[in-house]
Order: sequence, then structure tokens, then C-alpha cells
Amino acid sequence: MGVRRTAVVKLAVSDEQRDALHRTAEQYLYCANRTADYCWSEASYTECKTNKRQVRDTLYSDFREETELQAQLVQAAIRRAVEAVKGVVERWKKGQRVSCPTFTAETMNYDTRSATFYRNKVSLSTVEGRVEPSFVLPVDSPTPYERYVLSEDYEFRESTLRYDAATDEFYLNISTRRVGGDDAEVSADTGHPDQTVLGIDLGVNSLAVSSTGRFWQGDDYDHWCREFENRRGQMQQRGTQAAHNALLRLGKREEAWRKQYIHTVANELVSEAVEHDCDVIVFEDLTDIREQLPQAKWHHVWAFRRLFEYVEYKAPERGVSVGQVEPNHTSQRCSRTDCGFTHEANRDGEHFHCQKCGYEVNADYNAAKNIGLRYARKRKHRLRSSPKSGSGDAPVDVRVNGGTLNGERHQSIAGD
Repeated sequence: MGVRRTAVVKLAVSDEQRDALHRTAEQYLYCANRTADYCWSEASYTECKTNKRQVRDTLYSDFREETELQAQLVQAAIRRAVEAVKGVVERWKKGQRVSCPTFTAETMNYDTRSATFYRNKVSLSTVEGRVEPSFVLPVDSPTPYERYVLSEDYEFRESTLRYDAATDEFYLNISTRRVGGDDAEVSADTGHPDQTVLGIDLGVNSLAVSSTGRFWQGDDYDHWCREFENRRGQMQQRGTQAAHNALLRLGKREEAWRKQYIHTVANELVSEAVEHDCDVIVFEDLTDIREQLPQAKWHHVWAFRRLFEYVEYKAPERGVSVGQVEPNHTSQRCSRTDCGFTHEANRDGEHFHCQKCGYEVNADYNAAKNIGLRYARKRKHRLRSSPKSGSGDAPVDVRVNGGTLNGERHQSIAGD
């Protein structure tokens, strides 16, 4: 997997350009929802249509006649819907409750034919022809746009136009991939038996816990999320134009704060892997995170997904790859390599106590080790775990804000 970076650029749009983009998004979503309806079957997942070429051949001509969209945007809408249906079918196969995907958010995928980038502006295809909004770039140079999109060291992959209704602004998420050079490609997994794995558990009580015993608690994150929520509630009750304007400003501050907070955690997590000579950082598959953590609020789920995305593009630049494993039973299984007993009674809140071997430890830390072990065993890698303590492993119920468990050295546990 090559080193990938994403530059997020705010667009300065005129009223005419704004109307054109909204109309384009409306027709784009029409195509995506029509495609999803065509692909979906309530009878059985085996009857759902997931072949992109066949779906495109069936619907493309109709969409070109029914909309004013350029060919590339019609095809992008079809691809987006088919991919969504594929994802739902996979969950259906696992016995989960599912429904036909629907698209409401104003986001559109642009490729090199439908978007052309210049130094200070972009040309985008719309139903009213090309529009060329300017970029709103930071004063400090080089900006992420200059470092990645305009750089000869990176090549353009795709971009996503996103409308933020809370701020009434349009943004472009521009994805690039590094080309050339010794570090142009970082393998997702070399398969080398000497690789070392860092397991990461994401949760509500602790935002992240590593198999080396480091905790990133979510107390501060939760506190400020509640503060922002309370302030929004107070402003909404006033119902004045001034309160509405203040609400928009608050939304921008909150979004910036959230992103910066998760960026910091992601940087520290990657540094944890580098400091302990880990080759791979492993997370649980987040596809069904809402079902896995029903008690998690929306801002938790947002943080989990964003943290994975940030680590996924930050880690390769430091020579570390990122992987995922199935999440089933990682919180109920004993992580001791000579045990592995799995039972729902093993976990009681934040406390893990194996009913078979008596192993007691913080539950999130136990899950982090299991996540790493699941990946390591499949590939004959090693898990990087916490230091030994007097009890033979990490102490029970240790709660360290951005710190590590006590101990003298780190131990590598070979996969079975």
C-alpha cells in the first residue's frame, strides 16, 4: 500500500456556483438512490445485484437521459451505490439486521476527468457546466494542498466534494498517493515472520488502549463533547438570529477541536508503535461498530472512525502498516497464550477475570492484546505486549491518561 495523504480544502463559492453544486448533488443522489433500489432485494442477499459492470450497463443510459449529469458523475454515483449494497450484503450474510442503503448527505466523487486542479482554484463538472471556485487556503506555507496535491512526489487519486450543512460551506477531500522514492510503497503486510504487532482496542471508557499498556482515556473528550452539546442546546432555545449565527460559529470551533484532538491521539499512537519497534498497528474492523458498542454515542463512533483514518495515512510515512481483524469475542477471550478461554462471564465492565485460569486484568487492555494476537497468529508475527508486573502481567484496572502501565521492560509474545 502506497503512502497516502488527504488534503482537505475549503472552497469559496459564489451564489451561482453554490446553486449549481446543490443541483448537481441532488441529481447525483437521485442516481445513487435509484441504483441502490435497483440492486436491493428484500427476499435474499443472494438476489441483490453487486456486479458494477452489469448494473452500470443497465442503468447508465437511463440516468444520462433523466439527468443533466456528466458521464463520469453518473458512473461515480452508480459505483458508490453498488459498493454500499455490497457492504450491507456482507453484514446480512453474518445474520445482522440490514436495510437498503439510502443516500442523503451531499457528497460527490470526482475523478481527473470531472475535476481539474490549479494552484488556487478547481474546475468542477456540474449540471450547469464547469464552475471554478477558489480555494480558501491558510496563510502559512506550505499548505497540505501545496505539499501533496501540487507536489511532484504525490499523484492525484480521487476527490470527494462535501457540503457541510452546519456551516453552509463546501469542502474538497483530495486523496493523493506518494510516487517514486524508497518509501513509495509500504506493504500492508510483508508476511515476514519477524514482524511485530501492536494491538489497539477502541472503547467508550478508554478512547484507545494499546497492547503495550498505554491508555488514551476519553474523559476529557467526553467532557468537552458534553460542554459543546449544552452550549448548542442553550443557543437553540433562544431562537434568535444572533443565537443562530453563534451556533454556526460554535459548530466550526467544535469540528476543529474534535479533529485536532483525534490528530493528537493518532500521532501518539503511531509514535507508540515506532518507539516499540512495531511493524503493524492492528484495529478491530469498524464496519459494525454501532452494533458492537450500542452504548456508544455518535461522537464516540465519529472518533473511532476518524482515529483509524488518521492512523491509516500517518503510519505508513513512518514505516508502519495498518491492519484490521474481526472483532468477535476479543473482549471475552483470555489473552494469555496458554489459556484463550472465551466466555461472556469473563468480563465485568472494565474488569476482566478469566473463569478458567484466574487471570485478572483491565478489560480494555485484555481486548487490545487479543486484537493483536488474532492478527499475529494468522501471519506468524509477534505481539508487542505490556511490561511484566509483579502479578505476571499488567495490573488490574489501571487508568492512565495518556500514560503507560508500570513495569521495567516490554515483552514480545510469539503467536501460537
